[in-house]
Amino acid sequence: MIKEKLNSILDLVEKPARYIGMEMHSIQKADEEVNVRFAFAFPDTYEVGMSHLGLHILYQMINREKGLQCERVFAPWTDMEAVMRSAEIPLYTLESYKPLSEMDVVGFTLQYELSYTNILNMLNLGGIPMLSKDRGAEDPIVIAGGPCAFNPEPLAEIMDLFVIGEGEAVTLELLRLLEAMKLAPNFERAAFLKAASQLEGIYVPSFYDVKYNEDGTLAAFKALEPEAPSKIRKRLMKDLNQTYFPDKFIVPFIDTVHDRAMVELFRGCTRGCRFCQAGMIYRPIRERSSEEVVRLSEALLASTGYEELSLTSLSTLDHSEIRPTIEALSKLNEDAKIGLSLPSLRLDSFSVEVLKEIQKVRKTGLTFAPEAGTQRMRDIINKNVDEQDLTETMRQIFELGWDKVKLYFMIGLPYETMEDVDGINDLGNLVTGIHKHVASPLKSKGLSVTISASCFVPKPFTPFQWEPQDSLEQFEEKQRHLKQRITNKKIKFSYHDARTSRVEAVFARGDRRVGKALIEAWKSGARFDGWGDYFSYERWVEAFEKTGLNMDFFATRKRSYSELLPWDHIDAGVDKHFLVIENENAKTGKVTQDCRDGCIGCGVNVCWGGLC
Repeated sequence: MIKEKLNSILDLVEKPARYIGMEMHSIQKADEEVNVRFAFAFPDTYEVGMSHLGLHILYQMINREKGLQCERVFAPWTDMEAVMRSAEIPLYTLESYKPLSEMDVVGFTLQYELSYTNILNMLNLGGIPMLSKDRGAEDPIVIAGGPCAFNPEPLAEIMDLFVIGEGEAVTLELLRLLEAMKLAPNFERAAFLKAASQLEGIYVPSFYDVKYNEDGTLAAFKALEPEAPSKIRKRLMKDLNQTYFPDKFIVPFIDTVHDRAMVELFRGCTRGCRFCQAGMIYRPIRERSSEEVVRLSEALLASTGYEELSLTSLSTLDHSEIRPTIEALSKLNEDAKIGLSLPSLRLDSFSVEVLKEIQKVRKTGLTFAPEAGTQRMRDIINKNVDEQDLTETMRQIFELGWDKVKLYFMIGLPYETMEDVDGINDLGNLVTGIHKHVASPLKSKGLSVTISASCFVPKPFTPFQWEPQDSLEQFEEKQRHLKQRITNKKIKFSYHDARTSRVEAVFARGDRRVGKALIEAWKSGARFDGWGDYFSYERWVEAFEKTGLNMDFFATRKRSYSELLPWDHIDAGVDKHFLVIENENAKTGKVTQDCRDGCIGCGVNVCWGGLC
């Protein structure tokens, strides 16, 4: 029925290939083969979602299993939503064209707080009650995981359960539990949730009650069910070489944000940047061997036909076998003219030999993240790079002929002064000056330096989780100041909308109450808030006013170490006392060593597996 209706509307919308499925390596299973249907729900457009590595991993992993089907669903763009509502077409999955409401499980990945309104919209379009308490036995189990799930509370009344940690470690276990209970007579939703809560890494928010103090801070977090654990410990894979990774990806009909093959080198990061949530919650380091990386790369390139391969990790060049890996991949790719790309690179781990291998096929743009413009500020955030590192790295890449460089910075970091903001411009000028004085036959004539300045957002499980965010006025003053200072014509400057960072901060550290404001914002039309053209700060202000909540309470208020935080019942492995010590170290600019050089006592010890 849905398929027939689509035939009459797809010519009315932009990029209809977003909505049809049937791509190479997509998987369809007959109804009689499937006991549990799982919809991987990505709360953004098809092009964004299909660039997400986690989708490809879980999709192929689940579909290998007998009796299980993983399907995909994405947030329809605003034109498609309007047409679907007009034609009374429910949101459907791309594999079976079944309405979302007919899935057994709908699993959202939480990559970005500003996608939360899309989650509500997808549930509504799919015919699924928005609140967990309103769902019955015939409704799907609605779950969520991903980095934002480490503070699940803003979505606690929406989700039936959360997966805390890595999806490969628990998803099949969860789906097999549901399968067994669905195949038994008299399936009860509540009984399943109780059974699921016994799995490590599963958090069922309806099994807990929250009390508040008169000043609005949390007073208590109490389990309502005897089965509910007091702490929910994250799940992770201990050995990445034994962790499933697909040898093929679905190949879209249209260009996606990252239109290339991707192989994950390792998980975790030992650098200890004090603002970085990923560097804390993904600990410990677990590496894929060089041989396995090369094998997977070869298989993916052969099965997809992609002409570019990306090696993804938080700090790619920190892999212990990065040089032989790059050399092997370069030999593999040179004849086929496959480009090799690396994500954001640290200035202190850069290797000229690696660059020489990369440029044998083609030069891709290089991205570095100094994060702060002065050494004082880099020490505060524990970004262990100095100006000499930057100078030497830039000299070497310009000698090899690179002419496009991106530099990422943050403004609004704790203890930042206007002199630190000026330092961003100073570093940009330093880079262009280095290029001017390089003498090399390979040096390019032109140079393009892009400086991007995002707004600092305090995140859970970081040493800065207690710190206030800058006010909008402070952010905007720093942005204006920096824009006026950057006059070098070789430098392009871009910065984030501080208002979107304000909303992000509210939900990053919010408690259950902010979920009510989320629903109000959606009711008033909030969609695609991460897309500038659709974001309305005024709409969010009104939503918080309607629900009697103060955005500044969640964003710009400094917390005390003794305050009960909304995510304190989640165990990410990193000890809270360690985060306190690191917060204190930041105040004096004391640098903490990379824990590859010796254990620093963060709490993620050898019992978690990995290199620790």
